[in-house]
Amino acid sequence: MKKIKVYIAGHNGMVGKSLHKFLLKKKIGKIITADRKILNLEDLNKVNKFIKKHKPNVVINCAGRVGGIFANNSYPTEFLNENILIQSNLINSAYLNKIEHFINLGSSCIYPKNSKQPIKEKYLLTGALEKTNEAYALAKIVGLKMCEFYNSQYNKSYLTLMPCNLYGPNDNFDLKNSHFLPALITKIINNDNNKNKSIEIWGTGKPKREVMHVDDLSSAIYFILRKKISEDKMLLNYIKDTSVINVGSGSELDITGFAKTICKILNNKNKLIFNPGYPDGTKRKILDNSHMRKLGWKPKIKINKGLLQTINWYKKNILKKNS
Repeated sequence: MKKIKVYIAGHNGMVGKSLHKFLLKKKIGKIITADRKILNLEDLNKVNKFIKKHKPNVVINCAGRVGGIFANNSYPTEFLNENILIQSNLINSAYLNKIEHFINLGSSCIYPKNSKQPIKEKYLLTGALEKTNEAYALAKIVGLKMCEFYNSQYNKSYLTLMPCNLYGPNDNFDLKNSHFLPALITKIINNDNNKNKSIEIWGTGKPKREVMHVDDLSSAIYFILRKKISEDKMLLNYIKDTSVINVGSGSELDITGFAKTICKILNNKNKLIFNPGYPDGTKRKILDNSHMRKLGWKPKIKINKGLLQTINWYKKNILKKNS
C-alpha cells in the first residue's frame, strides 16, 4: 500500500477532502490531485492525458455535481450532463490506461422511490425513481452500469460504493442548494440569537433518513481499497456478482428528529414549523449494509458526536467568516 499512487478525482469536495486527509494519515503511497483550473473532468481528452501522464495505480471518483431537492429540481440538465461526463471520462480513461483499481461513488438516492426497506443492492432498477432527484439518479446509474459493463466485457474489477446521506465538515451549507442536514444546521444556527422566533423546516418532517459522517465513508473506501489490492476473494466475488456495495450507518431518524437533535445540541428552544408546501422526497431510505459488515467494516462515528463536530466546524469556518 505504501508504494501505490492514488488519484482522487474531486479532492476539493466534502468527500474528497475527507478522503485525502484520511489517506495522508494512513501514509498511503503518493496521492495525486488536480483542481478544476488544472483539469476539466468533463473533457475526455484532458482526463485521458492526465491519467496517462501520472500513471496512478488507483482512481477514486469523488467528483460530481451534488445538491438537495431544490438544486436538483432547478438544474436537472446540469446534474445529468455533468455527472455522466465526469464518470464516463474517468472510467474510460482508467480502462484505456490499464488502471487496475477504480472505485466509483454512487448514492442511495438512485434506488427506487418505493423500494423495500432496508434497501438491498439487487433492488436497483426495480421501480420508478424519486422525481425530485431523477436527473442526478439517472446519471449515477449510468456510472454504476459503466463499471459493471467494463467488468463483464473486459474482465475488470471496477466497483461502485453506494453511501447513504453524508454529512460533515466542508459540506455545502447553502440553504437553496444543500442537502437536508446541512440546511437544518444552517437554519437552526442562524436562528440561535432570535428568541421566540420559530424555525421553518421544508416539508412535513416525516420522511426518514439514514445519515453517515463523511469520515466513516473515507474509512470504508480505504478498507475496500486494501481488500481489493490484497485480492480478497469475498470482495472479488461480490464485485463479480454485482459491482455495487452499500455503505450505510444503520441508524435513521425522521427529519423532525434530526431538527430536534440539532436544537438540543445548540440549546435552541424555538418552535419548529413545518412547511408542507415543499416536497418531502422519498419517504424512507435506509440501506442494507450486510455486505460491508460481512467483509468486516462498520461505522464508528455516532450521530451526536458527528453533528457536534460539524456544527463546530460550521461556526468556525462559515459563521465566523460571514460575521
